[in-house]
Amino acid sequence: MTFNAADYLLHARVRDGIGGKQAVVGTRTSTYAELSEEVSHAAAGLRGLGLHSDDRVMLVMADDVDMAVAVLAAFHAGLVAVPVSTMFGGDELTAVMADSGARAVVTTDEFVATAATAVDRSPDVEFLLVAGASEPQVRSDVSVRSWKSVAECGDVAKVHPTGEDSWALWLYTSGTTGSPKAAMHRHANVRWVCETYGKQTLGIRSDDICLSIAKMFFAYGIGNSLFFPLCVGATSVFERARPTPTIVESRLLATRPTLFFAVPTFYATLLDSVVSADAFSSVRLGVSAGEALPAALQEKFLARFGSEILDGIGSTEALHIFLSNSPGDIKHGTTGKAVPGYELQIRDDDGKLVDAGTPGHLFVRGESIALGYWHRTEASRTVFEGRWLSTGDTYVRDDDGYYKCMGRSNDLLKAGGIWVSPTEVEARLLQHPAVGQAAVVGLADAAGLDKPVAVVVLSQDHEPVTPEQLIDWCREGLASFKRPREVVFADDLPKTATGKLQRFRVKEQLLSNSIATAATGVR
Repeated sequence: MTFNAADYLLHARVRDGIGGKQAVVGTRTSTYAELSEEVSHAAAGLRGLGLHSDDRVMLVMADDVDMAVAVLAAFHAGLVAVPVSTMFGGDELTAVMADSGARAVVTTDEFVATAATAVDRSPDVEFLLVAGASEPQVRSDVSVRSWKSVAECGDVAKVHPTGEDSWALWLYTSGTTGSPKAAMHRHANVRWVCETYGKQTLGIRSDDICLSIAKMFFAYGIGNSLFFPLCVGATSVFERARPTPTIVESRLLATRPTLFFAVPTFYATLLDSVVSADAFSSVRLGVSAGEALPAALQEKFLARFGSEILDGIGSTEALHIFLSNSPGDIKHGTTGKAVPGYELQIRDDDGKLVDAGTPGHLFVRGESIALGYWHRTEASRTVFEGRWLSTGDTYVRDDDGYYKCMGRSNDLLKAGGIWVSPTEVEARLLQHPAVGQAAVVGLADAAGLDKPVAVVVLSQDHEPVTPEQLIDWCREGLASFKRPREVVFADDLPKTATGKLQRFRVKEQLLSNSIATAATGVR
């Protein structure tokens, strides 16, 4: 069956008769008709370079209209869009560029230097296309051109007759458990996440305006900023800069979005800022993913800004959220229930299904699951089990059918011979008014037994608090064995480019005494 994601997301809106409606807002704006025309020209320009079906086009770009055009043009032309983290350094970008075998790289001015360094070291790259004024110097056999000259090609390409199973999008994992791997997604996967999470759970409407803190270089962000708004004829707002509370407040007030997407860490940052409650007066719903959202954060955000947050979990391998709370059915401290169209299982270490109330490994089945990892046979066989995906997360289902995250499967630790979930202890710490961020890991004590240790980033303008007070706080709200035996104060916590906490790096820094500390307490 012929199916193309660019046609489904964009060109169909023009056929629906809403070509004059505003589609995207960035440093420039574009209607659906204007965006459709630009994508058609850009697709012809990419094909005019001599690129063929399934060739990879890597995007090292700021979130803006040019990046949206580049992604959609690759889909339209039957090429593979490969957006990658703009936080990569030269060595990291070189590794994924060489791994992908990309023939063309598109970059924006902010990231030209890093992209050029990686291009010089990646023998498959033949074209470096720059969206901006920069003119980088690279090896002589690479053709450097302006993205504008490609996107404004005089020709118009017909939508390439891709099939549902044709490659459309490769997304690199964020590296929480090792080196990034490219999850390969079909054109049909894009439609699936739109029709399931986007329309049925999120309930996105044509009158919505979307603002995502999560960037388009990873699964959560590209769904929020591109797939969901376009599939229903809504409007997407882009922000090029790295988000800060001040920048986000300005964007909120200027564009008045109705849907706001972020990760738990950024919601915590907003609560620790001076952003006015009025900034969120237009937001009918917030969305969170990337890691578990503690109930305390949800409740504090609702009380201050008046917006409920839908907590969900997705993955690069599943393309977007497959387990989520939904409007009118939000249970704070849980990740909700399966998104329509997905099946979930919780299994024990032997692969057997467990009963409600028993923690186990979370598996998901649905039509948006990636085809596998590029050039990672062993990892693919471990993670992709037939039609099922092993998420690597530990979950427990309560008697009412709500799922609660217990952390990554390899994050659980034992204290006194009993399993302890780091996220549960972190959630308790975050209920304390002085705590802005928290990470709990297991470190061996003098006897060689792992004990919970908490690393805490204090909120701004907090009342003085000691490690002993935080340990007592946990003892009062949790079973005593779950309390952290030590509390370390730090300036910040290590995270991936997508904002996920990297517990293994927290542990590494503690072991090497390299984490910035202010005080500790031990009991």
